Amino acid sequence: MKKLLIVLTLAFLVGTAATAQDYNTGIGIRGGLWNGLTVKHFISGNTAIEGLLTTRWDGFNLTGLYQIHAPGAFDVPRLNWYYGAGAHLGFFEGHPRNPWFTSDSSHTILGLDGIIGIEYNIEPIPFNISLDWKPFLNLLGNVGFRADDIAISVRFIF
Repeated sequence: MKKLLIVLTLAFLVGTAATAQDYNTGIGIRGGLWNGLTVKHFISGNTAIEGLLTTRWDGFNLTGLYQIHAPGAFDVPRLNWYYGAGAHLGFFEGHPRNPWFTSDSSHTILGLDGIIGIEYNIEPIPFNISLDWKPFLNLLGNVGFRADDIAISVRFIF
């Protein structure tokens, strides 16, 4: 009985992974408090890596994320949800509107990121749109937890 349960579970997971995404790679823009570029590439049926180059307060952030995707959010075809984790490295100059750094010198931040989101792959045209929340924890430079990174991304998918 245990073997049958294991085989059925594996078959379900493989079937889910095979249909978890409708594209291999997506390249686009990300808009929110942190604006920039996004590149997402699937490394298996349901796992992807995403790279972000974002900017805010006269600085920029490089982020790498590992994501797990699941198909059919809310039983809607091509509407997928995802979650994952990663890390970021950022470089900032002093800026009068930057609440993180009060001096005019340059600053470096390093930290960990989480992400949870939902994306819709548009069938007639090769684009998708996603909405995600990406909280992060700075471990170096302006140490602390930040939860204000909510963004919409639009990607050309192929």
